[in-house]
Amino acid sequence: QVQLVESGGGLVQPGGSLRLSCVASGNILSIYTWGWYRQAPGKQRTLVAKITSNGFTNYADSVKGRFTISRDIVKKTVYLQMNSLKPEDTAVYYCNHLRATTGEEYWGQGTQVTVSS
Repeated sequence: QVQLVESGGGLVQPGGSLRLSCVASGNILSIYTWGWYRQAPGKQRTLVAKITSNGFTNYADSVKGRFTISRDIVKKTVYLQMNSLKPEDTAVYYCNHLRATTGEEYWGQGTQVTVSS
C-alpha cells in the first residue's frame, strides 16, 4: 500500500509560481511512474506531467516550458514546479503513483490551485 499526501496549493496571481509536493508513505517499488493530474470544475481529470523510475518525463502540451516535475527518491517525494501560471491552470491537482510491475495505482486527496487576480 502507498499513501500520498499533497501540499503546496493555494491562490496565486497570473504569472506567479507555486511548487506542489507529494509525499509517499509505504513501500515504493523499483519500477514506477509518478504523475500529477488536474481536474477543473466540470471537466475530466487530465495528465499534467509524469516521471518514471528511470527519469523519463512527459508533459501536457499546455504546460510545457512552464511546469517541471521532479522527484526525491530518498524522501519519497515528487514535486511539481509551476511557473508563469495562467487562470486556465486553476484546478484541483492530484498526485498519482503507479506501480508498473503490478498495475496498482494510488491517488492523493488533491490540492487546490487557483490562479486569479
